[in-house]
Order: sequence, then C-alpha cells, then structure tokens
Amino acid sequence: MRIAVVGAGPAGLYLSYLLKRRDRAADVRVFEQNRPDATFGFGVVFSDRALEFLREDDPQTYDAITPAMESWSDITLDLEGSVVRIDGVGFSAVGRLELLRLLQERAQAAGVAVRFERPVASLDEVADADLVIGADGVNSLVRRAHEVKFGATVEFLTNRFAWFGTTKRFETLTQSFRRTADGAFNAHHYRYSPHMSTFIVETDAATWERAGFAAMDEAATKRYLEKVFADVLDGHPLVSNKSIWRNFPKVANAHWRAENAVLVGDALHTAHFSIGSGTRLAMEDAIALARAIDAHPQDAYAAAAAYEAARRPILDKLTTAANASAAWYERFAEHMRLPPLEFAMSYITRSGRVDRNRLRAVSPRFVAAYEAYEGSLP
Repeated sequence: MRIAVVGAGPAGLYLSYLLKRRDRAADVRVFEQNRPDATFGFGVVFSDRALEFLREDDPQTYDAITPAMESWSDITLDLEGSVVRIDGVGFSAVGRLELLRLLQERAQAAGVAVRFERPVASLDEVADADLVIGADGVNSLVRRAHEVKFGATVEFLTNRFAWFGTTKRFETLTQSFRRTADGAFNAHHYRYSPHMSTFIVETDAATWERAGFAAMDEAATKRYLEKVFADVLDGHPLVSNKSIWRNFPKVANAHWRAENAVLVGDALHTAHFSIGSGTRLAMEDAIALARAIDAHPQDAYAAAAAYEAARRPILDKLTTAANASAAWYERFAEHMRLPPLEFAMSYITRSGRVDRNRLRAVSPRFVAAYEAYEGSLP
C-alpha cells in the first residue's frame, strides 16, 4: 500500500514512524509545508497518565520524551488573588518544538524521509497513493478537498485567546483569573522547561472589543497583558511567537474516510486547550490508524473503516468532555462571581467526567476543604 501523509505535526510524524517501524519497506511519504523548526506556541501539556499509552506499545519513544518533560501533581486556581489548590490532579508538559524534534528523530531513525518545505496545493499531487492521510491540522487541505463527503463542520468559539510564553517558572498548572476596567481575563500557565512557561490568555468578545485589541499590534497586546497579569508574572515579561488573537475552532467530521483519504489529529477533531489533550489525542489517532493499516495492509478502505470503528467511541467521549470544558470557559467571567471554593468546584467538575466521589478519592484535601466550607454555610 502506498501511503501519503500530509502534515508533519505530532500525528503525522508519529504515524509515519509507526508504519516504518513495523515495516521498513513500507511506502510512506510525508509532506510538510513548514521548516522542521517552525512552530507557534510554546509548551504542550499532558495529563499525568496521558503518555501511559506509549509505555507498553512504544517504550523507546516514551523513554525519549519523558526526560524532557516537567511534571507536577496539583492544579492551582488564582481567583483575583484568592488561591485554591486542587491536589492529586497531575500534569506534565514539554516544549512544543522539543516534542517535534524528538518525534522527527524517531521518524528519521525508522527510515522516514519527511519532505519539509513541501506544501501540497492539491490532492492531485498525491494521486498515486492508495491512502492519503490528512494530518495537516485545523486548516486541513485533505479535509477541505472532501468537505462534503467527510461531513465536515468547523465552529468557532466566541472567546479570544493568545498563546504566549514567559520566563516565570510556575510550580503547577495554574489558572489565574483577573478583572480590569475592560472586563475579565484568564491565563492558563504552566512550566514546560526549567526556565520557561506557557502563558495562554483568554478573554470574552466584549472585553476584547472594549480593550481595543483590534487596533493593537502584537507588541502592544503583550504590554497590555503584562499589566493585567503583573502580579502573576512577578516582573517577568511575556514572550511572543506568533502570539495573535484567535478564536478556538471546534472541528468535527461525520465521516472519517472520503474516497481514499482519512483524517487524524486536529484535521479530524479538536479538543479545547483547557483539557490538555490535543497532542495526546493526535498521537492516539496515529496508533489506532497504524494498527488498522497493519491489520489490512492491502486494503486502504478496510483499514480506514477499522480505524474509525475502533477509535470513534473513545474519541467521542473525550471530545464531549472537551466541549463541555470549552463551554465553561465561554462563560468564565460569570463563574468568577462565585466564592473561591465554589468557583474551584465548578471548575474541576466542568467537563462532566468527575463527580464528588471520584474527586474525593483523587483530591482528598481539596474535597475536605470544600465540604468544611459547605458545612459552614447557613
């Protein structure tokens, strides 16, 4: 089977590596429009067990990635200076560029030749492939080429976000919520190296308009946000890297295969950054599709069908949780009116996947503090 992979992000790189690892003679071509070192953003975050899927199936990649990661065991919520710590909810993070570099090395070691700075303008350019894999992200050419057959939809959330970094080291994944004269702001921030942290700022559409961000360039936006979060940054600057305001896109597809094309990662689905699962889901897509191809090496259609049958039920649950989390953030300014512990309980249960009993087992100190607060109410 001749396979063309469009896109060399985590999904495309990891899939091509898995295919070549299983069969060094596999006919796999990877096309990437950017340079190997081109990426926006800073760190990417995984829940504490998010890389466990690698440990048994691919211990070499697991061992390559984990030493580069920063890890912690709690979440901190900072509601206008009132701090609540939620114990037992661990995460790990790694620099986005570092993760890409490690995956590039794994792919190259397996014999994958990635054609960087080679954009695919039309699927006619890969017409000789038996299977075309769209690993080309939110703006996927592969998805757009078969938009109707995929049943593709892209819905944009109303909040705006901008992805910065900072030299301030944060000890946990922290959510800082601040009000200004213009409105409410939220920062998602966590360290991804000993000396750098990701700092994603989010605000609602009305605040964005009142603040005048439409007329600001990237430097002016950075200065404004440094003032909003001055106490959080503690004298450290924000660092820009294509840190423009965006609306988060909710990508969904009714069908995962169209003709000889199949989708993975953000080309297939998106999961709001508030649950820290986008990269994990992309890599798990790659594993599921590689297994399906391995089971049907001569039949692209059967492989695509097997991939969707195995993966969709799992993915649907995770994207439902991600959408519930996104909906909470769309109204985070309203939630900020709650007392700190009530706000924290609203936050930690926002996806619908965590009830009080499960939370009591995972976060006993937080639940004890919350229940003591409940007991003190008239």
